[in-house]
Amino acid sequence: TILRDWLALTTWIKARHRAHCSRTPYRSDPMDSKLDMAAVKRAEKTELETVFRKYASVQRGGQLYMSHEDFVCRYLQLVDSQAGSRTIKLLADMADTTKDKLISFVEFQSFESLLCSPDAIHQLAFRIFDLGNRGRISFEDFKHVLSVTTLHSALPFDFNTSFIRRYFGQDQKHQLEYYEFVQLLQSLPTEHARQGFVGRDQDKSGAIPALEFVELMKKIRGFRMSSYVQDHLLSVAGGSPAREVSYGYFKAFNQLLGNLDILERIVDSAAGGRESSRVTQAQLLREAQSYAQVTPLQISLLFNLCSLEEPSGTISPLDFSRLLPRPPQTTPIAQPVAQDMVKTASTTVSPFLQAVEPVYRFVLGGIAGATGATAVYPIDLVKTRLQNQRGSVVGEIMYRNSIDCFVKVVKNEGVFGLYRGLLPQLMGVSPEKAIKLATNDTMRDFLRSKKDGSLPLWKECIAGGCGGGAQVFFTNPLEIVKIRLQVAGEMAGGAQVRAWPVVKGLGFFGLYKGASACWLRDIPFSAIYFPAYAHMKVFTSDKNGRNGPLSLFVSGFIAGVPAAGLVTPADVIKTRLQVVARKGQQTYSGIVDCFRKILRTEGPRAFWKGAPARIFRSSPQFGVTLCTYELLQRLFNVDFGKGTPTKPGVPGSMPTDSIPFHLPDHIGGFRLAHTTFSAVESRFGLVFPKSAPNQ
Repeated sequence: TILRDWLALTTWIKARHRAHCSRTPYRSDPMDSKLDMAAVKRAEKTELETVFRKYASVQRGGQLYMSHEDFVCRYLQLVDSQAGSRTIKLLADMADTTKDKLISFVEFQSFESLLCSPDAIHQLAFRIFDLGNRGRISFEDFKHVLSVTTLHSALPFDFNTSFIRRYFGQDQKHQLEYYEFVQLLQSLPTEHARQGFVGRDQDKSGAIPALEFVELMKKIRGFRMSSYVQDHLLSVAGGSPAREVSYGYFKAFNQLLGNLDILERIVDSAAGGRESSRVTQAQLLREAQSYAQVTPLQISLLFNLCSLEEPSGTISPLDFSRLLPRPPQTTPIAQPVAQDMVKTASTTVSPFLQAVEPVYRFVLGGIAGATGATAVYPIDLVKTRLQNQRGSVVGEIMYRNSIDCFVKVVKNEGVFGLYRGLLPQLMGVSPEKAIKLATNDTMRDFLRSKKDGSLPLWKECIAGGCGGGAQVFFTNPLEIVKIRLQVAGEMAGGAQVRAWPVVKGLGFFGLYKGASACWLRDIPFSAIYFPAYAHMKVFTSDKNGRNGPLSLFVSGFIAGVPAAGLVTPADVIKTRLQVVARKGQQTYSGIVDCFRKILRTEGPRAFWKGAPARIFRSSPQFGVTLCTYELLQRLFNVDFGKGTPTKPGVPGSMPTDSIPFHLPDHIGGFRLAHTTFSAVESRFGLVFPKSAPNQ
């Protein structure tokens, strides 16, 4: 039965993992790792004023203003001061709504708000083209701005085409509002690519030479191609300069670059979510049947491109990852910020916050722990009673199984008998959970790589083990009192036993009896539990990567199954050492002695007594506890000013409070400035000169 249930559980986990991988968003775009703009808090007005005064160099009528250079070059550092004046003006005009070549504090504050909007990328692009700040874009605005881009300089865009007339009208008098413009912008790279192909197809044969294909792709799609793809473009074209590339082939390759998010899902789904798993082209074709926008030619191109260096007839998600472009670097100035992101992610924490944080953790941990302990305490009592049965004495077997124990406790001691020893348990839960959670979090931060913020599994286990070890100092005294109260009901007559007499009888050192066995249980338990819980949250998250109450509970429950089950032998030994042996019962002098005597007199199966009860107690308890703890953190959200180490350049690794490419004075929405401008460049090819001489 246990084997069947375990197989069913692993099958469910694999299914969840497969489903999760099939919906994982494509992460090559720098903004894709931070699409939840709501997670970025607006800056306080006083903070914005301080930053504004620091960079504003113009004073008129008693008011401070930023010049265009102050805003674009000195503060945002999007381009350097040697960039062309047209570029600086275009970028500054996004904030300069009055078009007076000055940016007031009101405009500065308004632009910070815009950067926090969920469609900031498209809003910024719209503002770049809205030269007259009319809320509409004319054909002249569109032509002027596009003519400034580096892509237009390399491959001039033909404005006299049916594509333009469809949007601006035959007479080019129609003006585009925001949503119309977004549609135009989305189709612009495809139209530019088509024009480039047609311009090189001089004899109208429907094909261009391979070398011209390579040159054209680098010009029009260089911002969407990884270095690996650019290095192998000639191989994609057939491997020979003499080969020709047809328009259908050219269009499929451009669509492949545009569909990398979908193709990533297909590859991951075919591989079952495992990075090292290898799949055939036929498997990819089968997975692609659900996606109408993906053609067999795209799959063929993808497969050939991924297997160029190792033609084994199969590819893996790791092979596919080489196709993903690195997050684009906005300027040379921004590069050191990305490299030092791990160092600058955190901010200075005041002494007051440092003092308050442990109290905050203790309170939330105590509430969560008490909730979880109360919910499953009857199961814990049944588990303890079963583990304390010593089969060497005739007539000692009081309970046949967990259900029999539960029924007899209720019959002989009443419903409240199921809650014997609850008070000391609740007294210990608060500090226990606080110590365990705080130690685990602290050790995770300490063990995290200073270089890239990574935390391998073995370090996760060490951090969890430290959390489990630290809690024993506080919880062992309460644990031994709880156990003695729980088994008190087995005594003849069921005499009432109070906690304080038990404490007095044990004495200080007696309260730590069985501590070694407690460590033997709690260290491996936490070493298994915390990493398992962290990874299960990934599997049970929704399509946006969020965990609701149910997924948090399920994650905690499932993580508790192996953690609780595998350490049951240590729990049995701990229970035997901490319970007072009655007349005729076996006594033990220590862990080794206890292990030997149980093995000799009761056999190996005795070490797994109460295992089902322990699993069904610990799993739901930790499910309830961790779910309550995380929900309380969301309800009483307090920012203690701590950043989380991240992995620069590694997609999807950035937490909500560490956005790439932000400088120390970039507060609130301005922390997204470099990332958003990079996304405008990478998505739409709107790259402006950054070092051209002034015009």
